[in-house]
This record gives sequence, structure tokens and C-alpha cells, in this order.
Amino acid sequence: MTETRRSEKEHADVLTALQAALAAEHAAVYGYGVVGARTDADGRRAAREAHTAHRARRDALARAVRELGGTPTASAAGYVLPYPVPDAAAAARFAAELEDRVAGVYADLVRAGTGERRREAAGALREAALRAARWRGGGVAFPGLAERTADARSGGGADGSR
Repeated sequence: MTETRRSEKEHADVLTALQAALAAEHAAVYGYGVVGARTDADGRRAAREAHTAHRARRDALARAVRELGGTPTASAAGYVLPYPVPDAAAAARFAAELEDRVAGVYADLVRAGTGERRREAAGALREAALRAARWRGGGVAFPGLAERTADARSGGGADGSR
């Protein structure tokens, strides 16, 4: 592969990862509206802080996509929730899942990016992992890796044991 083709592929990979992160941030912004409406005062405060953080990340990602010559992925008019969120317990579970999804796309952006973009993605992954741990009441060994997050949700250990 020539240097130009490799550079074009790396550019495309970064743009794809940025778009995925942007889509996840759109969903998180929407999701935290649901979380805030279904939780208690402490949960609403945490949901408001997360909502603000995700809006800021969303806006930064849209700028980054434009800087790379792309058209930012638009937010959907609405999102289908993965399950009913009728109360504070379900809202906390949903918030942790939102953060797990966000952490996953930032893990991909860490892999695709370099330099400052990689540092920013790593910081966003860390923030999402910390918020997920707060909502869940505990963390996972490798945030952003779907199989580790699934183990935490199901109560299994890192080796798949329960």
C-alpha cells in the first residue's frame, strides 16, 4: 500500500470513528432526557451534568468531522429505548448502558486516532467509564470493550464466571 493510500485510509478510519462517536453522543443527549425525567433529585443532578458533558462532546465532534471535510451525522428525531424506563432503578441501568455505548465508540476512536485526537478520545472514554461506574455502582476492568461490559451487566466476572 502506498503512503498516500495509507494516509487516505487512516483519514477515512478517523472520520468513520468520529461519526460513530457523534452518533453515540446524539443518543446520549436524548437518553439523558429520559434518565432525568425518571430519577430522584440526586439522579437528576447527575443526569443534568452528564447531559451537559455529552452536549459539549457532541458539539466538539461535529466540529472535528467538519474539519476533516465530512458532514456531521445528524441526530435522529427520536430514539427507541432498549427497554422500558419507568423508575429510578431502570433510569440508572439505562444511564450506565448509555455510558457503556459511548465508551465503546471512544475506544474505537482511540484506536483510529493519533496525537491530540487520541488523547481527547481517551479522556472521553475515561469520563464515560466513570459515569457508568457511578450509575452502575461499580466499574468494569476494560471500559469500552463490549464483552467486558456485558459481563458486568450480567454479574459475570472478567473470565465469564458468576
